[in-house]
Amino acid sequence: MSQDMIILLVKALGETTYMVFISSLISALVGIPLGVILVTTDKGHILENLTVNRILGAVANAARSTPFIILMVAIIPITRVIVGTSIGTNAAIVPLTLAAIPFVGRLVETSLKEVEYGVIEAAKSMGATPMQIICRVLIPEAMPSLISGLTITVISLIGYSAMAGAIGGGGLGDLAIRYGYQRFRGDVMLATVVILIIQVQLVQSLGDYIANKLNKR
Repeated sequence: MSQDMIILLVKALGETTYMVFISSLISALVGIPLGVILVTTDKGHILENLTVNRILGAVANAARSTPFIILMVAIIPITRVIVGTSIGTNAAIVPLTLAAIPFVGRLVETSLKEVEYGVIEAAKSMGATPMQIICRVLIPEAMPSLISGLTITVISLIGYSAMAGAIGGGGLGDLAIRYGYQRFRGDVMLATVVILIIQVQLVQSLGDYIANKLNKR
């Protein structure tokens, strides 16, 4: 493999890392509150509101059921409005983030539901407000599971970012298509796959390490 191709691989790796990091950050900032709302507005919970719960749940389900490749194409006009273009790494961040938010929300919801309700009732009996229960009971108790869920999200986004290369999203997927597939360069295809596997392994190992450190059980 030539030095020029190695430089392209390094650049593509940087683009993929950038896309995944930004989309993971934004999706966590929006998805975690979404998951909290889905749990706390459920029947019998501290902020019961079935109307809000059902509307948000339906929106999350609809977004999650849309295949990512279709979502990327469908929101091209929105992507152009937000970033001014429909190609490149910045453009790819928009569909990546929109795909990840409901995914994170549902994972957070599942994690928070694992917290024993008796702990919440104990906090309520001591006069804790809903916000205090959320910040001091729900989230801390579910933290190991939340970290595992966010790890799964980042790994999924790595795969989605590679798929974004199909519409010129940049990164390793774009490099694999343009140089590996279209130019019949098997070595480039193999290199991109190996790099993606290593990325996933590193993310999974880091996520498992943090989750284990935070696990009080």
